[in-house]
Amino acid sequence: MRLDKWLKLSRVIKRRPVANEICDQGRVTINGRPAKAATEVAAGQMVEIRFGQRLVRLEILIVPL
Repeated sequence: MRLDKWLKLSRVIKRRPVANEICDQGRVTINGRPAKAATEVAAGQMVEIRFGQRLVRLEILIVPL
């Protein structure tokens, strides 16, 4: 599943275009590497998102179909 779609379905970000924009700005990393919106995600990966001065760390437990 694409990263932008996972962010929307997990309700971290409300809209997919916003998730896409945040990824394009380089504010999202997966396992410490910058991630684009089309990056495939898998269970067990760590996602970090910068919201201004705040850093949110998430672990992907499952990837819905």
